[in-house]
Order: sequence, then structure tokens, then C-alpha cells
Amino acid sequence: MSDATPSEHKAATTSLGDLLGEVTRDVSTLMRQEVALAKAELKESAGKTAKGVGELGGAAYAAMMAIFFLSVALWWALSLLIGGGWAAVIVAVIWAAIALVLFAVGRGEMKKVQGAPQTVETLKEIPETLRRNEENR
Repeated sequence: MSDATPSEHKAATTSLGDLLGEVTRDVSTLMRQEVALAKAELKESAGKTAKGVGELGGAAYAAMMAIFFLSVALWWALSLLIGGGWAAVIVAVIWAAIALVLFAVGRGEMKKVQGAPQTVETLKEIPETLRRNEENR
């Protein structure tokens, strides 16, 4: 039995219950580590998402202001035909530009959100690892 590898020797001298218990502990540890990794990745993604949502909210507010001032400008321009209404148009155009900038920045932040890429990668590796262990028997 001197040709036996340490793994083969352990398999030959350890009971099936002990081996099963060891595998169960290893799988349990692996699952706990994967859950911890997923929590960390999701917390980071949530922070980026919140920032993007805030900027999109700012864009929505700016868009509402643009609509308000455009409406006031149209009312004023139509009621006076010429005069102070154009000032409201200028303010509305400024708000529209702000809304566009906030939307672009918020959209860029939302595109940065990756979810849990490392967790997905390591979970993909589990079946391959188990397959390798089956082939080594």
C-alpha cells in the first residue's frame, strides 16, 4: 500500500460517515462564504444604485421645472404677445439643460452597477470543482 496517494490512504482508512461529514462541512463552509461575498457585492451595488437614482430624481425635478417655466412662458407670451415672457423661456431652457446633464450623469451611474459578478463567477466554478474531484477517484 506504499504506492497509494495520501488521498487514497485517507479514503481507505476513514469511514464513509466521516467522509460524508467532511464533505458536508466543506460544502457548508463554501456556501457561507458565497453568501458573505454576495452580501458584500450587493451592498456595494446598492450604494451605486442609490447615487444613480438620486441623480435621476434630480433630472426629474429639473424636467418638472422646465415644464413649469415653459408653461408660464407660453401663457405670458400669449397674453402679452411680446415682452416679459421671453425671460421665462430662457429660464425654462436653462432648466432643460440641467435636466439633460443630470439625466446623462445618472444614467452613467446606473450603467456602472454590476450586481454580484464575483459571486456569479465562483458559483460557476463549483460544478467544475466537483467534476474534477469525481475524475480523480
